[in-house]
Formats: sequence, C-alpha cells, structure tokens
Amino acid sequence: SCGRTLFDLQETTAKITEETGHLPGVTVAVMGCIVNGPGEMADADFGYVGTIPGKIDLYYGKEVVRKNVPEEDAVLELVDLIKEYGMWKDKEPAEE
Repeated sequence: SCGRTLFDLQETTAKITEETGHLPGVTVAVMGCIVNGPGEMADADFGYVGTIPGKIDLYYGKEVVRKNVPEEDAVLELVDLIKEYGMWKDKEPAEE
C-alpha cells in the first residue's frame, strides 16, 4: 500500500470478504486513497475508496454513489449498495 492509504487495507479487505465473499461474480475493489483508486478499479462492480481520514466513498462502476460514509459504517453501507443494485444473495446455511 502507499503512504496515502487512509485505513487498514488488510483489516478492511478481510471484513469486506467476510460479508461479500459468497457472492459469485461480484467484484469489489478496495482502494486506500482517491488519487489512483477510481482508475485502477474501473473493472470492478463496486468500489470502496478512502477519501479523507475516517471517510469512505462507495462506487458503482466508475460512479460515486455514496460520499463521505463514516469508516465504521462503510462495509454495511457497501452491503446495502450491493442489495440496491440487485446483486446480493443470502449466504447458504453451510457457508455461515
């Protein structure tokens, strides 16, 4: 990660994987900062990008759809966003 990263990438990626890893074909790009993030995540369905300390922007494709989400709420906001775009499915009982 680069010096501009605004949150713990490993911890955040683990949380996102835990919540969304069961979704076949749904890609989430986790980007530490706004500088290169949007261009580097262009092929992902959703993006999770640190913008300012403690705040996250969420993307659908290349479009920002939620701005300045508090970091502590951002993973659940991402799940809500995936649901809004009809790409969510509940985990199978054996996967929990």
